Amino acid sequence: MAVSNRTRRFKWAVELGSGARGRSDRGSNQGDTIYPVGYFDKPLQDTSVQETDRILVEKRCWDIALGPLKQIPMNLFIMYMAGNTISIFPIMMVCMMAWRPIQALMSMSATFKMLESSSQKKLQGLVYFVGNLLGLALAVYKCQSMGLLPTHASDWLAFIEPPERLEHSGGGLIL
Repeated sequence: MAVSNRTRRFKWAVELGSGARGRSDRGSNQGDTIYPVGYFDKPLQDTSVQETDRILVEKRCWDIALGPLKQIPMNLFIMYMAGNTISIFPIMMVCMMAWRPIQALMSMSATFKMLESSSQKKLQGLVYFVGNLLGLALAVYKCQSMGLLPTHASDWLAFIEPPERLEHSGGGLIL
């Protein structure tokens, strides 16, 4: 039993003893050449570095393009936490929510220069532009919900009465 296990040759086994000198590990008769494990005698082209560089550039360009869209959930949370009262903190938050997209839209040419190395630069530029417009729309909506936008005729004309409120509330007072 032990003798039969020694003569049995596995697929992954390499014999480097005297019996294998006449043949190579590949099975062809090439003299005394014994190939080591993992040896490949044909030259390989090194395309993996170029391919990974291209993939990394594409990924980086998509990260830039999706940046404004990734800020929208945080802006929604800030809108919720700021409330609708007119005070310094909510107004400061709304100003920052409006200023960041405006600043990004004004510097779009510099952003597009960073996206030029991508093969999908037009789509990435469109995604970047739409993301900034959505951020700006959220800031305008917050201004409207706080009552900062002039949406009634009485906001523009002095002789028109402001609209009457349908409900009034007072904290703990009987009206």
